[in-house]
Formats: sequence, C-alpha cells, structure tokens
Amino acid sequence: MKTSRIVVAIVAAGTFAAAGTALTATGSPVLSDDHADLIPGILPDDQPSTPTAPPTPAPGGLQAGPSQAPACTGVTITPGQDATQIIDDAPNGTTFCFAAGLHRISQTIRPKPDQVLASDQGAVLTGSVRLTKWSASNGDWVTTGALPPAYRQTGQCEDNVANICYLREQVFLDGKHLTRVAARDKVVPGTFYADYPANAVYLGDDPAGRSVEMSKTDTAIQSSANGVTVRGLTIEHFATPPQGGAIQLGLGWKVYANDIRWNHAVGAMLVNADSAVLEKNLIHHNGQLGIGQYSTLNGTISGNEVSYNNTDGFWIADWESGGIKTTWSNGGWVTGNLIKANRGVGLWSDAYDDGRTFNANQIIDNAADGIRYEIGRNGTIADNTITGNGLGTGRGSGTSLWDGGGINVNTSSNVQVRDNVVANNVNGISIQSRTRGSGPWGLNLLRDIVVSGNQVTMKGGTTATGMVQNSGAVIPTGEVTLKANTYILDSLTADRFQKTGQWYSATEWRQTGQDAGSTFTIRSLVR
Repeated sequence: MKTSRIVVAIVAAGTFAAAGTALTATGSPVLSDDHADLIPGILPDDQPSTPTAPPTPAPGGLQAGPSQAPACTGVTITPGQDATQIIDDAPNGTTFCFAAGLHRISQTIRPKPDQVLASDQGAVLTGSVRLTKWSASNGDWVTTGALPPAYRQTGQCEDNVANICYLREQVFLDGKHLTRVAARDKVVPGTFYADYPANAVYLGDDPAGRSVEMSKTDTAIQSSANGVTVRGLTIEHFATPPQGGAIQLGLGWKVYANDIRWNHAVGAMLVNADSAVLEKNLIHHNGQLGIGQYSTLNGTISGNEVSYNNTDGFWIADWESGGIKTTWSNGGWVTGNLIKANRGVGLWSDAYDDGRTFNANQIIDNAADGIRYEIGRNGTIADNTITGNGLGTGRGSGTSLWDGGGINVNTSSNVQVRDNVVANNVNGISIQSRTRGSGPWGLNLLRDIVVSGNQVTMKGGTTATGMVQNSGAVIPTGEVTLKANTYILDSLTADRFQKTGQWYSATEWRQTGQDAGSTFTIRSLVR
C-alpha cells in the first residue's frame, strides 16, 4: 500500500503571493500558467512540489460476478430438484454444481463443512413464488393466500410516517421490482399493496399474460458449518428480515463470483465469520444494505461491486442502509471494492470495530457519507477515492459537519486517515466528537486522530473540512492532527474550514496552527 506524503514549498510565514504567481523558497514570485490564487505553502495543483503517483484506486471496471467463476465438477442439481434436501443428504466436502436455470428455494440451504455450492452455467437461486390467481377489484387486481401472518416492525424507514420498509415480501412484475405503498387507495401502476390481516396482495397493473413473483423464503444459504464455498450463483428475491442476509457467511467461508441482488434486506452478511472471504461479487439492488458484518475476526471484503442498494426505503442518513456496514469486528480488510450509488452510507464502521482497514476502495455517489468510522478504534482509512457522496440524504440530515462528509470520523480513537482522494462530497473530512456513552473499552471518546497526505477538493455550497464537538465531548488540544494535506478550493477567502463552531478561510485556518505542511490552491476557470 502506497503511503507517500506531499512535500510543500518553504515560504516565509505570513507572505502571500498575488493571483497568478507561485512562491519560491526565498519568497520570490514565479509566474504560473494555472492563474491560481496562492497562500504560503501553496502551489498550483498542476505543479506539485514533488511529483508522485496518486493513491491506488479500486478499478472502475471490476472483474466480478458469475463470469469469474471456474468450472464446476461435482453432483449436479437441476431446476425442479429439492436442492436443500440434496445438500443436506450429502457428506461433508461434497461439491454441488447447479445447472443453468431457475432454482426455487423454499427452505434455507444449510451446507455442511467444506461443501461447495457452485455453478458455471448461470444458475439462479430464487426465494420467490409465482402469483397466478388474480381477480379484478375496483380498478386494481388482487390475489389472496400468499402472505405470511403479520409480523412486528424492525428497523427505521426514511418515511417514518408510513413505516413500511421493514415488510419483507417484494413483488416483481416481469422481473421489475414494484414499489410498495402503505394503503390500497395508494395503488397505481408500478406499485403494490400487501394487506397482511386480509392475506391479500393488490397490483396496480393488469397481470394478465405477465409474470408476477413475490419473495417468500427468508434466507438462501446459512449454516454453522466451517469452510463452505459459494461461487458462480445468482441469488435473488429472498424475503430477508432487516439486518438479515440472503446469504450468511460463517467461519472460514469463501463466497466469490456471485450476483446477489433484489433481496429485501442485506445481500451478504458475515456473522461470526472469522477469516471468511467475500470477494469479486456483484451485490446490488438489495432492499436495505449490500454487505453487513458482525462479530468477525479478520474477515476480508475485497473486489466486490456494491451498488444501488436500499431499494426499499430504509433511513438513508442513519440506519444501516446503503453499501457496506461492519460492527463489533476485529482486524480484517475492506479493500478494492467499487461502492457506488447506494442510498445510504457507502462504507460504515460502527460500534466497536477494532483494528479495521479500509483501503483502495472507490466510493462514488452514495447518498450519505462516503466513509463513516464511528465508535471504533485503531482504524486505518487509506488510499481510497471518495467522490460525490452525502448529497442525497433526507430525513434528519443536512449539510453541516455534524451530518458528515466524504470521510466522517465520529467519536473514535487512534484512527489514521491518509492518502485518500476526497472530492466534491457534501463535506470534505468531518471529525466529530459526540457524547456517546460507554462501551467495552470504557467511555467513548474522540482521541488521537491523524489526517495526513489526503487530497481534498471543496468547491461550493457549505462544503467544509474540520472538527465539531458537543458540550459534553470537548476535544482536548492535540488529539486531532491535520497535516501535509492538499486542498483544492473554489476560493482562498471562502470559509471552507471549521473548528468547534468557528469558521475559517484557508488563510485563517493556517493561522490557527492546523494543517502544517499542507497545500491550498484554487484553479482559474480560464487558462
């Protein structure tokens, strides 16, 4: 992993260059083709003081999904067979090859130790059932008898009035995910309403001659067995409960080259999955979250494309929705993933993660923070490219540093934020100290945060970098260090920095003693 630092020019403190000039070490002006405004330690961004390669990003076109699965040799399972029973009857270590086609899974598959569930033919495991018996009903169409009994609400929804995101059964019309509405009188084309007390499903589209399916089985693959491998499968339409995964990895599992999509809650969950590997999967359009991890030692989440998750309306700003979330885990890596266009946080560590490394990910256009590191310790956030995040939050959020940024470190300790490219997010880097109670390590405090070697672009709105605190969580002097960063700004006089309630321009920020050795620059629109 590259850990280069930015070397800045040495200039006399308090000396300023006119627009369109740079300063030499002696303070003499040198004309610049960039026509930038500059302040001490500042060079035009196209003339770095020491040429270096950018941080290594995750590749934009990942090689992921079933096309990456190797050939399968083993016990063949064909559509129409009871895959769950066949796997249950076989001994440890058996390899199963799912043939091409649609495999309806009516009960969770529970593999044994060292078994392999695979396909090299594009097999699809679905948790849905077909709905075929429809009747016209006052402008809608209705079928009965398919729903489970009503169940209690869990999770938090973006729409906290209707509060329907937790309902698990999704409906698909000719493969298209329909939007759930909260009452029958809201049903229009493209939507459905599920009346659990009456055990009735209403559609706003005429189903005649069309395929209508409803997710039914809650989980595709889950067991306590060690060493299971799952590869080359498409896993879709499972009615997973909030925080539940369509596939749940266990100890030493390897899950790679799958397409995990259109499940109600989480695509893939690592739970007590020490040393498990989740790699080269396409994980997209799941109802709540792409990937979750809980209570896992040295798990690896690598080379996945995690995109367009939270289709079913969980709270965007602050309830476990979006791309990837990990909790109560030690060590391990989230590395080389493309995390894109999720309706929530891109990559989130929350609640007592220890020693986690987030590196070389490409995190783009997620609705909330790009990376959030919350109530954890000993974390490393390095060499990521984080652009366009935090601009799609709604309920309970805004644009201040309290609401987050490209990178948000919240009430954590010993966290290194280094060598990231952070550009055009709702904020740059937000350091938050909040009153968060106590946990297994004692009082939760913000301590020993070092932000260095990052390139941060902030060019509009209220975008800022800095730190905020509430009255019960004052940040002691020296516990947050920003140094050797590069800032690309819209103006050197606009307030783009903040420290515990006080706003600063770039010039003023340097005078506070922050960002020693850092570079601040703007580009002219005209060359």
